[in-house]
Amino acid sequence: MVEIYKTDNKVLQKLDNIEEGCWVNMIDPTSSELSLVSGYFEIDLADLATALDEEESSRISLEDGYTLILVDIPTPEVRHEKKMYTTIPLGIILKNDAIITICREDTPVLNYFVRNKLKEFSTKKKMRFIYEMMFRSAMLYQAYLRGIDKKRTEIEERVGDDTHDTDIIELHELESTLVYFATSLRANSIVLERLRRYKRLEQYPEDMELLEDVTVEYQQAIEMTSIYRDIIDGTRELLSSVINNRLNNVMKILTSITIVMAIPTIISGIYGMNVAGEWMPLSATRYGFYIIVVIIFIICVFVLWFLKKKKML
Repeated sequence: MVEIYKTDNKVLQKLDNIEEGCWVNMIDPTSSELSLVSGYFEIDLADLATALDEEESSRISLEDGYTLILVDIPTPEVRHEKKMYTTIPLGIILKNDAIITICREDTPVLNYFVRNKLKEFSTKKKMRFIYEMMFRSAMLYQAYLRGIDKKRTEIEERVGDDTHDTDIIELHELESTLVYFATSLRANSIVLERLRRYKRLEQYPEDMELLEDVTVEYQQAIEMTSIYRDIIDGTRELLSSVINNRLNNVMKILTSITIVMAIPTIISGIYGMNVAGEWMPLSATRYGFYIIVVIIFIICVFVLWFLKKKKML
């Protein structure tokens, strides 16, 4: 899908044709759409399609007639039937007369501008537009990070009798998400630093102020990611300890039951031996069987009391 936008009197309007100062937004474009835009703007087709490869990392490439900027943005996804997050590439190509964005998903980062929610927004101020996209991406990172911490808190509150193996799996997925975020945030920070140094990209003082704000927000997101990774690691160890302790308690109970059940088994086994009855105590007594049962019961009760006293039951 290819959509063309341009701001007029601070209002974003959708166009039917490409004009100077426009924004070409490409969402999961087809091969024909890529070829059409590539031919119109004289952009290498491989550079135009690079953002569609989820393995691409953040970078800046200065080419003849255009600049390619590749950054990672956060997006939700479903893993193990749970809502998680990952990162996908967003390609930004700067031309003298237009700005082109390419992404394989319809992302909230770009929808924020499509819905005209940002005041003082202009597609003609290309560098400021890029920094605003980066700023929106940083805010989205932070929002998703707070959501991850909220999920972690919910799992931590269930520690105890309601703890399940699925909680450990979910924590692992949250930790994996933080790894993706940490890698992407560091790479994006490098891109921001390079944008500051490149003299080829025309920038204004207000653009540099916005760049400083974006850098601060990304640094905050990096710190949040590091803190939440440490907290989740501690929560995962806590869950593992709880589950191991629960297993130990089950094994302790089963061992205690085995000890108690062994008492009547041993006594009945002795009395079941094929020896002369005259040598078996209480064998000739009128109520010998009941007396033996009572003795077994008393021994079992004593053993249970002893185990409980030693906190083994």
